[in-house]
Amino acid sequence: MKALAAGRRHRLAPVVLMTLALLFTGVLYAALAPSPAQAETASAGDVEAGERLFIANCSTCHGLNAEGAGTAPSLIGVGAASVHFQITTGRMPMDANQPQAEAKPPQLDEEQALQVAAYISSLGPGPGIPSEQQVDPALGDPTLGGQLFRTNCAMCHNAVGAGGALTNGKHAPALYDSTPTEIFEAMLTGPQSMPVFNNANLTEDEKRDVIAYLMEQREPAPGGFSLGSLGPVSEGLWAFAVGMGLLIGFAVWIGARSS
Repeated sequence: MKALAAGRRHRLAPVVLMTLALLFTGVLYAALAPSPAQAETASAGDVEAGERLFIANCSTCHGLNAEGAGTAPSLIGVGAASVHFQITTGRMPMDANQPQAEAKPPQLDEEQALQVAAYISSLGPGPGIPSEQQVDPALGDPTLGGQLFRTNCAMCHNAVGAGGALTNGKHAPALYDSTPTEIFEAMLTGPQSMPVFNNANLTEDEKRDVIAYLMEQREPAPGGFSLGSLGPVSEGLWAFAVGMGLLIGFAVWIGARSS
């Protein structure tokens, strides 16, 4: 006991205790910290193939080393998710310089998109491509997802993801044809005018809840025609046109009978 007490009073005891505490904290963090959202680890061959594809298809605007050139931004540190989203939705490569990159049939297939993403990811850390489990709508809560979507997304994308107009010739696209992976990547990376919803804004589970809600909106509307799901604008126009049409027709019919 005397030896233990003497050891506690040793001048190096605080240093040893601090070192042990830091080691314990590091091991605990490594064990409990969430892994990066990367579907699979890229090989050296994928990185090399991605570099060749990048030089052939992207370097004209983004520079030979992805450092950016002219109006095209640097891609160093944007992560694999951003590159995968832009390529698989056909937004990149762009057809022309315009207010925003429009979705179109992709020029590269899925394997090539993953290779380019692997190359860009090798240049600097960034958000990774989500796994199938992270984007599985069956594991999400559509009710909670609806609340999150209406709070964070509906002002641009409409309450059910039908899209909407923005300023300066831009628009928030409809989400009816977007895959769960594309929706997750868009929330994670914030393409174009969209803000970034990192895990501090929306957790991975909450992103999956949003995906579950959007997938649910693709089911047939139980109330009949959705009228574009544009809310009171289309519904009011329909009511005005039909209601006024019936009133005018009824008035004409009464006038014809009285004459």
